[in-house]
Amino acid sequence: MSANESGTFDIGGELTVNRLGFGAMRVTGENIIGAPEDEKNAHSVLQRAVELGVDFIDTADSYGPGVSERLIRESGVTDDAVVATKAGLLRNKSGEWLPHGEPDYIKNQALVSRDRLGVDSIDVYQLHTPRSETPLEESITAFAELKDDGLIDHVGLSNVSVDQLELARDHVDIVTVQNQYNIGNRDDEDVLRACEEYDIGFIPWYPLAAGDVAEMEAVLSDVADEHEASTYQIALAWLLTHSDVMLPIPGTSSVEHLEENVAAAEIELSDDQYNRIEAIGQ
Repeated sequence: MSANESGTFDIGGELTVNRLGFGAMRVTGENIIGAPEDEKNAHSVLQRAVELGVDFIDTADSYGPGVSERLIRESGVTDDAVVATKAGLLRNKSGEWLPHGEPDYIKNQALVSRDRLGVDSIDVYQLHTPRSETPLEESITAFAELKDDGLIDHVGLSNVSVDQLELARDHVDIVTVQNQYNIGNRDDEDVLRACEEYDIGFIPWYPLAAGDVAEMEAVLSDVADEHEASTYQIALAWLLTHSDVMLPIPGTSSVEHLEENVAAAEIELSDDQYNRIEAIGQ
């Protein structure tokens, strides 16, 4: 596979977005709880993302909780970007992430998220995890009903297997799947391939593998030097090259890091460079 030839993807066949998006989890406070120390900076990061051509922003009701969605509205970017949010995880005082897929809760959270974002309907509404006591079928039915009622436009999933994706597709069209995926963790390659088959956007969370990238430093550094880029930029460029349905959403609370991440979309890997990186995850 050579360099990515298409920089855009049509979510649900109608929402055309640039394939490198922005994850708005890190604009919140420490440990993804509460407001950031500098809300003006958070607004600046979100606004700068849109200025740089980012038109796909991912968030969740549990980021803050509620803070990320509020900051997105206050930043005034909802008219210029597709916003995908999530429901299905609760946060307790200790900061734990607790699965909760009860239908009435999901429906209520859709109303709350819609108000926080300041939109008439949510562009993409995602089930944050299927790992709750509520059967997946019941949770997904709630999402389907929200779509039928016009409160959300499209349905997405997160942290699912191929079987769970297939089950959900029996009840409603699925336009995105968000699973952990990066150079060092390709456990969900089968989910990615299913998304390719169905033309579903695949959103890799933890796309930079953070500290894990250090274990691959030798290969990534060589390729980075060849492009006068950072290893993180090369990791993003590899994701974009790996699949045409890949929609990475690197997040940051820094305008400088944001600009560096967005620049990765311009890096074109040669076949040799792509294959060298491909080999380190096998």
